Amino acid sequence: MAVSPAVTTLCENSNEVFLDVAKLLLTYADNILRNPNEDKYRSIRIGNPTFSTKLLPIKGAVECLFEMGFEEAETHLVFPKSASVEQLKLIRESIAAERDQRLQGGQPVQPTAQAAAALTSTPTPTPTPTPTPTPTPTPAPESSAAASSQPVTPPPSQPPSLESSMSFFVTLQSNFQHVMLYENPEMQEKARSCIPHQELSSAAERKLKEAKEADPECKLGMEEFLVLELLRWFKQDFFSWVNSLPCSRCNGPTQNASSLSPTAEDIRWGAQRVENHYCQSCQLSTRFPRYNNPEKLLETRRGRCGEWANCFTLCCRAIGLEARYIWDSTDHVWTEIYSVSQRRWLHCDSCENGCDKPLLYEVGWGKKLAYVLAFSKDQVVDVTWRYSCKHPEVLSRRTRVQEAWLLHTINGLNASRQQSLSPDRKKELTERLLVELVEFISPKKPKPGELGGRDSGSLAWRIARGETRKADAGTSTQAAGYVFTPTEKEKSDRLLHVRYIASKDQYCRVSNDSEVIQSWDQCVWRKESIFRKVEQDWKMVYLARTEGSSTGSISWKFDFAPTGMRIKSVSIMASSQTFHSGKVCWHLQTGQTTKEFSGDGTMQSFQSLSGSSEFIIVAALSDGGEEESSWQHSQLFRQSLNETEESSFEILIHLEEDA
Repeated sequence: MAVSPAVTTLCENSNEVFLDVAKLLLTYADNILRNPNEDKYRSIRIGNPTFSTKLLPIKGAVECLFEMGFEEAETHLVFPKSASVEQLKLIRESIAAERDQRLQGGQPVQPTAQAAAALTSTPTPTPTPTPTPTPTPTPAPESSAAASSQPVTPPPSQPPSLESSMSFFVTLQSNFQHVMLYENPEMQEKARSCIPHQELSSAAERKLKEAKEADPECKLGMEEFLVLELLRWFKQDFFSWVNSLPCSRCNGPTQNASSLSPTAEDIRWGAQRVENHYCQSCQLSTRFPRYNNPEKLLETRRGRCGEWANCFTLCCRAIGLEARYIWDSTDHVWTEIYSVSQRRWLHCDSCENGCDKPLLYEVGWGKKLAYVLAFSKDQVVDVTWRYSCKHPEVLSRRTRVQEAWLLHTINGLNASRQQSLSPDRKKELTERLLVELVEFISPKKPKPGELGGRDSGSLAWRIARGETRKADAGTSTQAAGYVFTPTEKEKSDRLLHVRYIASKDQYCRVSNDSEVIQSWDQCVWRKESIFRKVEQDWKMVYLARTEGSSTGSISWKFDFAPTGMRIKSVSIMASSQTFHSGKVCWHLQTGQTTKEFSGDGTMQSFQSLSGSSEFIIVAALSDGGEEESSWQHSQLFRQSLNETEESSFEILIHLEEDA
């Protein structure tokens, strides 16, 4: 018989405390039931003294409000018009039954049979305890397994500001409750109907096989390759980014003006905020509701990072991946996937089509991180330290709540959520957590893929958020990057053959057993003001200059000297297109010599490189126009997303031993 975890936790309080808070909770519920059309009864101000002193500090009290159907707004808890009144009645009756039992003289630790009977249709969530690491993270003094079975005592000390702690607690509660939506069977089924699961699985199996053939010691499993395929599909084929919607009358550009009032339908799908995208030409407003319900997002398939991470996490759960939703206090969200083969959580950002690049935000985007928290059906974890290599700096910014308070609060939330878990599951989660804590205190260095700035969103939006790549400000993105050098097989075969396919966004090192390297920037020597653009409407993809930049460049370096080889012959195929006044200049550099060549898509031979030990291929993009879209006038590797076999860029190098 299912029992509300929130009411179960509430019942752990003393008789006097329980009766006081039950009276308050029943008043909130009864006001709504008696006055269904009165908005004033559907809102509770977080800063209200009654709420902050008599309800917030009590175990299970706020949890009961969330299970009734209350949701987090900026300064209030709100019972939306779309919330289930039946669910409110169920929780209300459970609390009332427990109150009546206690007033008659009993004081059971668990809800009474009468209370349990009132909740037979209430779903039971699941999870485990989670110590939250401090700057030099260490496990909590008691094991999390022990914490999950013990009543949660009041926090040992209050944070700097009571209002700050209340707000933070509501954020924790709201996110922890929200992720339970991803476990809804009907919602998962709807997501599966949108996902080409068989196609993604087949591609993942093929790439896993290729990886195993190229490296028999490869430890990666099917999950990792399926995640990569899901990320690629989600960004390229399914979801689209919204800066501002086109005018619904003239299809022209709009500007995000003041907010509009949400309709009942908006609120039903969690859109408490509606943006007004205003067209200066038509004087027409186009509405953009910021939906928070992932089921609705499966239909709209558009938004910014909030909508992207929300919908993507549901898709992950729908195909059986263990996923959690990541909330960052500096206003970004993403997903983590648990890799069974690697026994660790992998960072996944669907907006960026990025996987396992946790330092991307701090190093690449320049974010000043403070709190990064992971929410799953099982637990809350403070994962800030995975995303930073500057722990002392991060700690100096963690001033919203005290560390001891945060640790205690998270452990309390986990203990409450995990009451229905089996001992084996609790043990599994505790072991995972210990592995995470070791990872958090291990020194980190940025990988090449973590050095770039943000790709999603307009340049103005990225600048406003302080998330531009260094190249957007006119400096080089990286001092030095990837260098192609022959492997033992390529040295033996005296051949280095590389292909890049833009639609797949992958390099194939044909001469090294068809080794696959994902992402255009992973094999780049240097790049400046370059990003990969996917046009969902036209189903095309290409590399272009970042918005607002007048020039851009990208280069690839080949060096054979370390292996005692030199060039016998080189053939290169490069493709580029220009529009209006756009220009693309291709050059080969070796020593003090520079040779220009065409990017017309034909294979060209360069006998002049014979005997050399290294060279660099450079593409320089520019445009004399000043219009907003001039960054699109010079493009590299433009290709249809449906064309998955043709090379966009190809280099064939025959080698010989250096005399």
